[in-house]
Amino acid sequence: MSFDMSISFSVSMRAVAATLVLAAASIAQAAAGGACVARSPDGRQALVELYTSEGCSSCPPADDWLARLAAHHAALRVVPLALHVDYWDGLGWTDRFAQHRFTERQHALAARGGGRFVYTPEIAVGGRELRDWRDADAFARRVVATAAEPARVGIALSAARRADALDVALSVTPRAGAPRVLDAYLVLYENGIESPVRAGENRGATLRHERVVRQWIGPLAATGDAGAPLDVRRALPLPANLRAADAARYGVAAFVEDPATGDVLQALDLPLCG
Repeated sequence: MSFDMSISFSVSMRAVAATLVLAAASIAQAAAGGACVARSPDGRQALVELYTSEGCSSCPPADDWLARLAAHHAALRVVPLALHVDYWDGLGWTDRFAQHRFTERQHALAARGGGRFVYTPEIAVGGRELRDWRDADAFARRVVATAAEPARVGIALSAARRADALDVALSVTPRAGAPRVLDAYLVLYENGIESPVRAGENRGATLRHERVVRQWIGPLAATGDAGAPLDVRRALPLPANLRAADAARYGVAAFVEDPATGDVLQALDLPLCG
């Protein structure tokens, strides 16, 4: 079975881009002082979560798939993120990007679907497992269906880079039909990672990663009251002495979900632009 849905650009993926109303897509732009801003569109953008591990021999093709998706994420109206889980770490190789909270999140995803077991690689779109994600048509249908739904929350992000930190402002505004209780999340991700693996199932390989979640903030509790938006400011640490060229590898994303169902109601991406 081929993983090269190359965002193949198979007819299915071209159909996704053609179907979506690109004029309404979120726009990130540079501003004075190295600031970046973005606002979510009227329709839902799909959060695409890849649960993966450097210790898993089946995962590198999925990592490559996510990288190809990320290259076209703005046109496809998706927000892809790679969440490295830690349950492979005792099997020969410790994944330096793994966080136990991602394992816990994956278990919660499985429980909502009536399952007890987790596996890698796994894809979730909009907070729901998509087992046939390798099928370009199935993936396209899920993305188009998600984008066709009106967003029940709006998200705004801004970020300004300092020498050793990223000052991020997140605003979540409930809209008509929003649940009474909302959970918001803010993440810092990194692109362009090369990681030599010296043990385990991928021993001897140099793995390449995109959209790897490095920092995770949340859940941040919000309400569905349109008159009570959630406004959050955080300083996210960056590597010391980060060069401007290397800063372009980082970005921030935010999403809001219904804690009762796990449905991701809206997602937004903001690559660093300053």
